[in-house]
Amino acid sequence: MDQKDIDRIQAHLKRTFGNPHIQLKARPKQKDSAEVEVRGEHIGVVYQDEDEDGSFMFEMPILGEDLE
Repeated sequence: MDQKDIDRIQAHLKRTFGNPHIQLKARPKQKDSAEVEVRGEHIGVVYQDEDEDGSFMFEMPILGEDLE
């Protein structure tokens, strides 16, 4: 995932969720994904879709402790 993709996805997530604090950061060891943060807190990972060129998947875990 190059910086152009990261910038495009970051802008999309900010628009979609109405949150200007969303930030994507490249993962040095994994070139096919980027970490998603809100105000410095890790909330998930965006991966390149292996089956559809130019598409991406956003994975956000929800921990039980976060629901309390």
